[in-house]
Amino acid sequence: MNEHDSQVRQRRRRGQEKLAPPPRWPGDREHVESADVDFEAVAHVLANTCRWGGRTRRFLSLAQHALVASEEIEALDGIADDDRRSLALYALLASARAAWLGDGEGENAAPAKAVARDRTHGTMIDRAVREAAGLDSEPPEEWAETLRFVDRMTDAAERRDLGVGAGGFPFPPLRRTIRPLAPEAAAERWLARLGKLKSDGDEGSGAAAPAGAEASP
Repeated sequence: MNEHDSQVRQRRRRGQEKLAPPPRWPGDREHVESADVDFEAVAHVLANTCRWGGRTRRFLSLAQHALVASEEIEALDGIADDDRRSLALYALLASARAAWLGDGEGENAAPAKAVARDRTHGTMIDRAVREAAGLDSEPPEEWAETLRFVDRMTDAAERRDLGVGAGGFPFPPLRRTIRPLAPEAAAERWLARLGKLKSDGDEGSGAAAPAGAEASP
């Protein structure tokens, strides 16, 4: 590509950006309904929000945390395909409330009253986001336990690979090694996975590479 072609492409891209509607960024945490959820905006907020309240040696986004947990759940054996897809979608959306509430992580993240208030709002936001994605507002309890288990394994892998905290791991970590993605890449991958899991079981021509992760030897 020569310099002229590059300039033409840049002007075309700027023109497309001007025509695109502005994102509906997450706003009022007290009144969130499924019609209010703009998944592209949510993806970018999560991708620009660091896990652990920034207390990590390298930037790791909430979007990537959700991606890794979702991929791990979809790889589980002994679960019907439709159920596994739904579980993986619940996992992908598990951090979405942070787009409205903030990550709430790290030491002394919020006083007790704020935690209680955000827990109430978070439950409402979770339901709205899940309904917008075509899920039931609450997963079955046996699914909820699987989601918690895989989330804790993902959490432990991040502690191991990114220097979070001190000492051992409170839960067995994933075997894969966490390799952080840039925010823009994490947002794109989060949205692509959302589209894949929302589809009617059409897995396309092949699976995408894991979200910035490599299998351990």
